[in-house]
Amino acid sequence: MLQIDDKLISFDVFEKHFCCDLPQCLGNCCVFGQSGAPLEKEEIEMLESEIQIIESYLKPSGLKAIKKQGVAIKDFDGDMVTPLINGEECAYSIDVDGITFCAIERAWLDGKVKFRKPISCHLYPIRVKKYSTFTAINYDQWSICEPARALGVKEGIPVYKFLKESITRAFGQKFYDEVEATAILIEKQKLEDEDGTKDQS
Repeated sequence: MLQIDDKLISFDVFEKHFCCDLPQCLGNCCVFGQSGAPLEKEEIEMLESEIQIIESYLKPSGLKAIKKQGVAIKDFDGDMVTPLINGEECAYSIDVDGITFCAIERAWLDGKVKFRKPISCHLYPIRVKKYSTFTAINYDQWSICEPARALGVKEGIPVYKFLKESITRAFGQKFYDEVEATAILIEKQKLEDEDGTKDQS
């Protein structure tokens, strides 16, 4: 891992490739998993204030789950997350032509709400863990995202570049600029090491 400001970032964020391929994965990251999407305190407050607008985008089973459980619930780790439908898919998930999307984001795209979607979803496949003195930024490799990894390799899109918008949203433009500059240095060092190896052979 390397450090930028108070954040420790996995080298995988720079070296692995990723690009969502919805026609292949069908948005299954919103359907499968052991828990809902992690929520920040301010995100819960935004959901509470805008849920009446978001409700019109929800499917009946999602609306029922939220009415019963609330806009957020505490999971088995004690973290606040989005509620699930029958313990499976996210209550905010909706189906559009066979692909799963986020109802919150649909409302945001229509200009109806100010909250786009949980930052934990927007940052995936990055997972963020906050500690008392630093924040860890790791790359999460999930089997259902294999099409995204394959497309990322094909298109030559590293994780950090695919997540430019969400990283900037989460940590600011200055931080993303430093991430990008670090990626350039890593690539330069890699090329220099390869040239050195060739010279020795």
